[in-house]
Amino acid sequence: MDETKTIVVYTDYKSPYAYLAKDLIYGLEDEFHVRLDWLPYTLDIPSYLGSARLDDGGDVIESERSPHQWRRVRYSYMDCRRQARKRGLVILGTRKVWDSSIAAIGMLWAKRQGPAVFRAYHDRVFEHFWRRELDIEDASVITAVLAEAGAATTGFDNYLPGDGRREHDAIRAAAETAGVFGVPTLIVDGELFWGREHLPDIREMLAPLARAGGVQTNLPLRHV
Repeated sequence: MDETKTIVVYTDYKSPYAYLAKDLIYGLEDEFHVRLDWLPYTLDIPSYLGSARLDDGGDVIESERSPHQWRRVRYSYMDCRRQARKRGLVILGTRKVWDSSIAAIGMLWAKRQGPAVFRAYHDRVFEHFWRRELDIEDASVITAVLAEAGAATTGFDNYLPGDGRREHDAIRAAAETAGVFGVPTLIVDGELFWGREHLPDIREMLAPLARAGGVQTNLPLRHV
C-alpha cells in the first residue's frame, strides 16, 4: 500500500479532552497509511463557558460564569479525571482560563523541525500543563520546552510575535471557515469529526489503508 492519506487534527493544550485524545489519535498512524497534520485551534473558552480564577486552595476569587456554566465545567473535569485514571494520566483542574496561543505557536515551530521534535514537544506540553507544572503563557518557558524537545530555538523570539502569530491566526480563521468549533477535531476527506468517540468511524473509513500488522488502539472513548 503506497497511498498515504493526510488527516488534519486540530488541538489545544488547555483542553483536557484534547489531551485524552492525543495518544489515541497517534495510533492512527500506527494502524493505517496516514499522516497526521496537527494544527492549533486556540479555544475562546470565555465565549461559551465564561471565565473564572481560583486561588491556590481552589477557592473562587473571580468569576464571570453562570451556575449552568459552573455545573458544566465541574462535570467536565470530573469526567476527564475519571477517564484519565483508567490510563494512568494526571489531569488537575486549572486555576484560570489560560491563553494557550504561545504554546500553540511553539507547536508550529516544533513541527518545522520534524516529527520527532514535534511529538516530544507536544507530549511535554500536554503532560506538564495538566500536572500544573507549566506556564503556557510564558514565552521563556515554552522556549525551554522546545529546547528540551530537541528543537533549535534561535529565532523563536522573533517568530513568536511575528510570522508565528500570523500563521496561528490564519490557521484559526481557516479552521472556522471549515466548520471547526472545538477540539479535538479531525478532518478526513473533507469530513469533520469532533471528539474522540468518532475514532471507530474514522478507522472504518480508513480500513482500505490498514498497515500489515498494525496494532489497533482500543482505549476508552468519550465525547469531547
